[in-house]
Amino acid sequence: MKIQAAVTHAQGAPFSIEAVNLSGPGANEVLVRVVATGVCHTDAVGRDLAVSPYPVVLGHEGAGVIEKVGANVTGVAVGDHVVMSFAHCGHCANCLTGHPTVCATFNELNFGGRMEDHTARLHQGNSELSTFFGQSSFATHAVAHERNVVKVDKDVDLALLGPLGCGIQTGAGTVLNRLKPAFGTSIAVYGCGAVGLSAIMAAKIAGCPQIFAVDVHDNRLELARELGATHAFNGKKVDVVKEIKAASHGGTHYAVETTGVPPVVRQCLNALRPLGTAAIVGVTPKMEIDVHNDLMAEGKSMVGVIEGDSVPRVFIPQLVEFYKAGKFPFDRLVRFYDFADIKQAFDDSASGVTVKPILRAS
Repeated sequence: MKIQAAVTHAQGAPFSIEAVNLSGPGANEVLVRVVATGVCHTDAVGRDLAVSPYPVVLGHEGAGVIEKVGANVTGVAVGDHVVMSFAHCGHCANCLTGHPTVCATFNELNFGGRMEDHTARLHQGNSELSTFFGQSSFATHAVAHERNVVKVDKDVDLALLGPLGCGIQTGAGTVLNRLKPAFGTSIAVYGCGAVGLSAIMAAKIAGCPQIFAVDVHDNRLELARELGATHAFNGKKVDVVKEIKAASHGGTHYAVETTGVPPVVRQCLNALRPLGTAAIVGVTPKMEIDVHNDLMAEGKSMVGVIEGDSVPRVFIPQLVEFYKAGKFPFDRLVRFYDFADIKQAFDDSASGVTVKPILRAS
């Protein structure tokens, strides 16, 4: 079928909305009419850093309505509202033990450019286009494996829900699924973008009495306070480590680092108390740490967390229920853009004007 999609033809090339052929759905796959899709930093990485073969149709926070199902699909049906999340095999040891975010074939399925059966779904003339995260939701329609679509409540605005598939579940899941802060423990969140603010809302749900927000934009710190942070520090204006250690009587029990900025990574480690744990979720370049002083000497831990260590079919509906109950107001992070304004959405995300852009289908 003919669809419209935002094509990235080469590394760093601008998005170009063009006519594309979409085939399928094949066995165990569904065709989704995309209602809206979030804009995530990972899409910018896909555009600029050649993590998938070019040309590629990016987009991995899609939400839409199922229009057609392939053979053997049993979990969803035509007309269902769904959020599309990351691809995973469903049968490796990590998938089977509740950790599909570290699926044995995660990189191949999400960044390799083809579907699970090793064939392409997107074409222009005789040329194949790569699929991203098993969905390529910067398009009017997408084909995805039924395993990485999540049925959601029709009572909630579907256009709002796409970011639950990646960025928002990353922040919230890192707190609720991986760190699981115990009653009375403190946490610091470094970076108050969509991932960090989602972590702050999750920490409030978890009952952390002290939630520290760190950023360099005062408007984001103000929003962090409104969403649950008890303390907010501008890293350009204060000694973050000193302030957190003073306010938390020796350091926080947990930290979530979302920025990927090496000096901030060091801050998050140094502001932990002994035996504290830092979860690294930002895309971080090569950097040096003092393993003895930053970690071992005080029994600290540093862990990497992908996609909030979530099982999307379990966790995304939970986040929707928290939202409906008024405990997870992630709608305060978003601003909607027309699909045609995809460049502006990325520019506003990069500059910090918008915390979480969402592209609406035309």
